[in-house]
Amino acid sequence: MKPGKAAFIAALAWLLLGAGAFFSQPLFLIWFLSAIFLLPFVLFDALFLNFLSCRIKPRRDMPLTLAQGEPVRVKITLQREGQRNPSPRRGDTYHRRFFIPAGILLFDLFPPSMDCDTFPAFINPKLLKDNGSLVFTYTLIPRERGPWNFPGMEFLFSSPLRFWRLRVFCGCACRGQTYPDFKKLKSGTALRGLMEQRGLREIRQRGQGMEFRSLRDYQEGDSVRSIDWRATSRRRLDGAPGALMAMQKFIIREYQEEQDQQILFILDTGYRLPGPQFDSALNGVLLLAYTALKHGDATAALSFGTTERWVPPRKGMSSFALLMNRLYDLHSSPVPSSPFSALENALSRLRRRTFIVLISNFREEDGESLSWILPRIRQRHLLLLVSFREKEAETLARRSPAMASASMEAPANFSAAETLETAAAFSYLASRRRLYQGWEHLGLLTLETSPEDFSSALINRYLEVKRSGRL
Repeated sequence: MKPGKAAFIAALAWLLLGAGAFFSQPLFLIWFLSAIFLLPFVLFDALFLNFLSCRIKPRRDMPLTLAQGEPVRVKITLQREGQRNPSPRRGDTYHRRFFIPAGILLFDLFPPSMDCDTFPAFINPKLLKDNGSLVFTYTLIPRERGPWNFPGMEFLFSSPLRFWRLRVFCGCACRGQTYPDFKKLKSGTALRGLMEQRGLREIRQRGQGMEFRSLRDYQEGDSVRSIDWRATSRRRLDGAPGALMAMQKFIIREYQEEQDQQILFILDTGYRLPGPQFDSALNGVLLLAYTALKHGDATAALSFGTTERWVPPRKGMSSFALLMNRLYDLHSSPVPSSPFSALENALSRLRRRTFIVLISNFREEDGESLSWILPRIRQRHLLLLVSFREKEAETLARRSPAMASASMEAPANFSAAETLETAAAFSYLASRRRLYQGWEHLGLLTLETSPEDFSSALINRYLEVKRSGRL
């Protein structure tokens, strides 16, 4: 319990009156009598707040699974402790305190990973006194992925004369998780709707792919290369009277993308991928995992850098929940990370040919460090090296001198610092291009994209690999 606003005002007035009492005998008498008069009220106010005013029992109702960036409604129900039951039964306990605090301020202790500007919230004591309970709602926005915890609520009660304020903690704890926003994937046409919005290509085209699907009759528009001449000849050699008509019917071999393949995602959680880029990478990994599981492939995941985590390969849509639960709380931080060690770790765990997707930000020095392990990977697996475009470096490299605003006769000169920045950015981007070209010359796959287009670019590359039969 601590003094309230009225206590500070009364104390200040009493001190000022005491200062004047040094110079006047009547003021000294007034100062002395005012202290004797106020002291019982101050003590009664404190006793009333501590012993006679009722306490409040809160209850919080909210979903335990949230989507990142999606607002969520939280309902708080406030009820007087020991409130009389309208239909009393034997053994019911009744209220021992009869008064409600004169002022109530509510603080819901929400986690720092969420945003809310509602608190402190003023609760009208009259509504609580008349109804016995009160419902209070507010909106939260979860900004970060990961587990969260509400330790409880705090109330700040004011005494009737406002001399004292009492802080009360109520331990109504609440725990849950915030996942990436994947509500669209739970709908019936989740993947196709998301593909139309993000500009993805078709997943399956009739008659294409590397895995045999079925035989059927030739239809107008089918490719001649898809005709199965052996099956057609067997139909023609059938000794039926209508053999002449059967000669005009061809059999088509229909293919589909290969299934029962394996994909491993290796995700950098170190300094190479700052927060926004890492969020885009994680969302892209989860979306591609959902797509691959839809196509009958097995998915696995490995993280390195800040957090080392391994999710073994699994098939079936039920494994998507397991993958999301293991990856949803990953975050990047400025610590060293080694793609070489991550690939070595992956090679020790993989037992069959796998499409490995390594997501990081590669630089010129990675060419030498990875040169020892890339030939081993190329012999057994198919590797895709994914990086994000360096927008700041591209902007500096494309920068040109500003033209003279009046005559436009000659360009203005760069300063020495601007010239060095442009040259350094151009050299840095050129070294990255040489690194990617060298990897492509070795038969590896590379992908460089922006965070906004990461998911669509990654899925399109996955579909291209499945159609090409390289896996």
